[in-house]
Amino acid sequence: MTDFQTKARAAQDVMRSVFPVTPLQRNAHLSERFKADIWLKREDLGPVRSYKLRGAFNAMRKALGLPRVAQTFVCASAGNHAQGVAYMCKHFGVKGVIFMPVTTPHQKINKTRIFGGEWIEIRLTGDYFDDTLASAQEYCAAVGAHFLSPFDDPDVIEGQASVGAEIEDQLGQVPDRILLPVGGGGLSAGIAQYFGDAVDFTFVEPKGGSSLKAALEAGQPVVLNKVDSFVDGAAVACIGARPFEILQRFSPDQVIAAPEDRICTTILEMLNVEGIVLEPAGALAVDALVDVADQIAGKTVVCVTSGGNFDFERLPEVKERAQRFSGVKKYFVLRMPQRPGALKEFLAMLGPDDDIARFEYLKKSARNFGSVLIGIETGDARNFDILFARLDGAGFSYRDITDDDILAEFLI
Repeated sequence: MTDFQTKARAAQDVMRSVFPVTPLQRNAHLSERFKADIWLKREDLGPVRSYKLRGAFNAMRKALGLPRVAQTFVCASAGNHAQGVAYMCKHFGVKGVIFMPVTTPHQKINKTRIFGGEWIEIRLTGDYFDDTLASAQEYCAAVGAHFLSPFDDPDVIEGQASVGAEIEDQLGQVPDRILLPVGGGGLSAGIAQYFGDAVDFTFVEPKGGSSLKAALEAGQPVVLNKVDSFVDGAAVACIGARPFEILQRFSPDQVIAAPEDRICTTILEMLNVEGIVLEPAGALAVDALVDVADQIAGKTVVCVTSGGNFDFERLPEVKERAQRFSGVKKYFVLRMPQRPGALKEFLAMLGPDDDIARFEYLKKSARNFGSVLIGIETGDARNFDILFARLDGAGFSYRDITDDDILAEFLI
């Protein structure tokens, strides 16, 4: 056993006085679908519904054991690390100041308040995590508080590695492959260091925040020019320096950039089929199974479902994005002839499974045509081929704007 494994197991043992082991569950649905023995490490079922509690606990217990350590702890987080720190501030009876992006879902903000109670103060600042992080670090320097990094800290990484120790104990063996979500890299670095070369790893990032892959390609951490904040628990512009030291041995080919819309299909599948509530970052590992399907047949595979703090007010957006990714919902702009019967002619082209979800028509008397914004839902993506063929045959002019991000964002 390596020194790091010994420390991770020691952290795991001490954690048991605060919260129980999270379940490792075999998933029959996914196992059958991918012809593999697939297990879910359910970090979404922990006390704060994410693994972040582990790193916060380990870093705080060590800091409190040092002489003359500041008794005020500060963190920056999009939600899950904040909840973990808040939970541990209340547990240890110490003050916490928690910086969160202004764009953080209210569900996560409210849960953070509940977990920390009177022991914490929440400050909302910055649109993106990196802006929030800078504010938190400036505050720490000004007041002399103790900063708790969400991922770029050896004690945090060591605490997250306890997930690996539990997987090994619960499975009774080392799995063939582990799929890990990556944001700042604390969890992935901890588990990768714990298992070393004994396991094949697949790292999964949101496509709009693939900082690990960019770092591996560049040979050093790089700051992404733009980050899509939809997967708020993993949308980080730059991988942590310490996690990268551990993860730099891996190939960029081992990192999957999961499309945000596809992640939405996974969230809905796990909710509707399995009754499992996952936030976008928590669904990353499961979502990437399709990318490694040809590599895992007959293997024992563990997916870490890292978080379940899903705000159900986001469900309509998740459903919308999932339908668009699956091809069963499209938006297009149609040039409708301004003559009697034109609308009826168009409606007759719709199939029995086609449903109008959006219809906005602006008739302008000075023109022979009017523009119509139409949203269509159907039961099978192939139905659109039939509809568009009918429109072409009738001479209707139209433009599919489903995948035009600028137009879709403005019009839809």
